[in-house]
Amino acid sequence: MTLDPEAYIRERLTRVVRPDIRPDALRDSLAEVFGGLNGWERPPLQAEVRDIHRFEGYRRETVTFTSRPGLTVFGYFLVPDGLPSDARRPGLVVLPGHGRGVDSFVGIGEDGRQEVARADTEYHANMALQCVANGYPTLAIELMSFGHRRRADAVAQGPGASSCHDDSMAALMLGETMTGWRVWDAIRALDYLETRSEVDSARIGTMGISGGGLVSMFTAALDTRVRACVMSAYLNTFADSVLAVPHCVDNYAPGLFALTEMPGIASLIAPRALYAESGRDDPIFPVRGFEVAVREVAEAYEAAGVPERFVAEIVSGGHRFDGEGVWPFLAKHL
Repeated sequence: MTLDPEAYIRERLTRVVRPDIRPDALRDSLAEVFGGLNGWERPPLQAEVRDIHRFEGYRRETVTFTSRPGLTVFGYFLVPDGLPSDARRPGLVVLPGHGRGVDSFVGIGEDGRQEVARADTEYHANMALQCVANGYPTLAIELMSFGHRRRADAVAQGPGASSCHDDSMAALMLGETMTGWRVWDAIRALDYLETRSEVDSARIGTMGISGGGLVSMFTAALDTRVRACVMSAYLNTFADSVLAVPHCVDNYAPGLFALTEMPGIASLIAPRALYAESGRDDPIFPVRGFEVAVREVAEAYEAAGVPERFVAEIVSGGHRFDGEGVWPFLAKHL
């Protein structure tokens, strides 16, 4: 007996007995856990290009499209210079984590002006700019509750404030989850890229860091159109990360741990390509949990007969995007 909730929870976690289900059934169960995604309405995209800016080496379009009835997604579509309109290059959907949102992915500072090509002091490291610099048409979307898609009171608090907690709790009260909302937006982003003449719809990847890594992984696990998935600063075990270290409520879904551990979800991406990196000193997704997850996912890729399609690297530093190994991986697999 104990008066300590943490001790009780840790003991409960060790006694979870999960169902033995096939991958397709696990996908369906995950969709239910996140709020019944398989039954959500898929309205016309009604996509718009709001404006176009040109920079050295690429152009940036501000785009919006419909995700669900009454819900609009905001994003930036970046296209490398010299790409013919019918080039059909591999494309990427990129997803930021907590912070200022998608502006920090494309080099836009807090004052709204374009900054340097890469900001090494910011953990997102202008990921979208790195993608387009490596030749990929790139759609960077704003996740619900950040940046351009947050409540007015969060906007009043400044560029780094989010409405993540309140919105996530509202999703739960509606019988859905913030993970489900964001993954659905990413699925609809795949729909949008399929309409773009610059993108080969058979070669689309997802990439994200931290909470964006969560969305990248779950989207690739649930939607087999994703040919390659990159996740930075997220792959771990739930037991070592979101159930051991304080995290935002957007990481949680009712019954998820009882259904599967995180490596089981990442393994659904096999036999498609998966790259994961983790900082050796990451305090919220500890390297010990990353190593456990990597062993389990590697076994799944071995069983699928494609061990070379899973690459995992421990990089220096903490919770940040490194990316050094990403570009040769995508060049090979996307």
